[in-house]
Amino acid sequence: MKALGFIGAGNMAEALARGLIGNKVFKASELIASDVDAARRRRFKGALKVEVTTDNRRVLGESRAVLLAVKPQIIDAVLTELAAATREDGRDADSRRKPKRGRADRGGLASPLFISIAAGVTLGRLEGALGSGARVIRVMPNAPAMVGQGMAALVRGRHASRADEAFALSIFRAVGDAVALKDEGLLDAVTALSGSGPAYVYLFIKSLADAGAAEGLAPELALKMALKTVRGAEKNMRRSPLAAAELIRIVASPGGTTEAALKQLGADAFSDIVARAVKAAAERSRELGRVS
Repeated sequence: MKALGFIGAGNMAEALARGLIGNKVFKASELIASDVDAARRRRFKGALKVEVTTDNRRVLGESRAVLLAVKPQIIDAVLTELAAATREDGRDADSRRKPKRGRADRGGLASPLFISIAAGVTLGRLEGALGSGARVIRVMPNAPAMVGQGMAALVRGRHASRADEAFALSIFRAVGDAVALKDEGLLDAVTALSGSGPAYVYLFIKSLADAGAAEGLAPELALKMALKTVRGAEKNMRRSPLAAAELIRIVASPGGTTEAALKQLGADAFSDIVARAVKAAAERSRELGRVS
């Protein structure tokens, strides 16, 4: 049996597989991936030496855990196929054994653990499609996982165990960090903050660089300085025991340039703008969940 099978071999699946292999969580031989796109299969196999297939049922049959990395628009068809395969193979989701050492046990035709990263697809929808007793974990990762700096949050379904949760956490911690939440409703806030958050940071960096260029710096130099400034500030804030307000105070000398800039940001309601943006993203996430 494979330790983990990917249904969908896109960028996020590739990042996860790369992190798992690179951090020696699993060997390439312990993974398998399916995808309808021949180019994605070639890339997965060529770059990672992971076995690939077009057959989702094969992934299901050979894996202790299955990570659903397909687009929300097609997940219903995938879930229907997997549920049918489970029934045909006689694997009743209720006849499962407790997983050992954080891995889903497939002995005695036990059902696999399903881990979904499909945005907006609720636990209720996943469990309803996969059948009574299905062990499901829903995860909200983010794009920096592709460079090993991801932040993910997950919630386990009614039938998933703590060992299942620990197993899922180990997957996403291979490409950054991950936390477990008890309330699925909080995933809308997670989506708005860390899921969509990289775009906010890109916009801030672009705006900072554009402003520097407007003051006379060469655009390439302005971008380089903006990127390094954000990276340095993040590292300093992560390591410092001081609160954000105190770090700001240290940089903003009375009557100085930083104070002048902060006063303008305050006058333009910068913090309120950020709060409204996150709220808008969270509301949209809730809407998408209701539509699905």
